Amino acid sequence: VQLQASGGGLVQAGDSLRLSCAASGRTFNKYAMGWFRQAPGKERELVAAISRSFAFSSYGDSVKGRFTISRDNAKNTVYLQMNNLKPEDTAVYLCAATDRAIASVVVTDTTQYDHWGQGTQVTVSS
Repeated sequence: VQLQASGGGLVQAGDSLRLSCAASGRTFNKYAMGWFRQAPGKERELVAAISRSFAFSSYGDSVKGRFTISRDNAKNTVYLQMNNLKPEDTAVYLCAATDRAIASVVVTDTTQYDHWGQGTQVTVSS
């Protein structure tokens, strides 16, 4: 599967953005999906992940209550709605996919993901 992330940009603190990650192929519903981010000099960290069945999700502690992950299997797309953005959210956001999980499992470990998109830059000014 190939992944194409979009929707990043430059915003002010308190603003919202919605990222999209479009996947190629016809087996999108076989993939658990995740959003990760990486800021300069920092390790890649989990932002949010969602199960194949989209019934289960998990969030990084720093974004809980502000970000929401969702997926539309008919459109082969996973979304990340980001509200009340903060300067510390500035990073390259990457989407990832893995077909190594059963339907109800949320994959939060970066090493379990086999497919990565190119990333989209999110910059939040104070």
